[in-house]
Amino acid sequence: MRRTAAVILGAVTLLGVLAGPAAAVPDPVATVDCLTQAVGDITTIIDPTAPGVPTEVPGTTCLAP
Repeated sequence: MRRTAAVILGAVTLLGVLAGPAAAVPDPVATVDCLTQAVGDITTIIDPTAPGVPTEVPGTTCLAP
């Protein structure tokens, strides 16, 4: 009886560890609004002073919740 309870408790603990954390869902209206404002930043993708250095793609901050 103890062994069965230990196995069940271990299985439940393992499932709890493997379960992913709850993630926030971004607001679609705010995301679209942010992306439309980020369209103007498309000209900053390539920095003329350092063309070999990768820059952040405009709009990526809009996708984070």
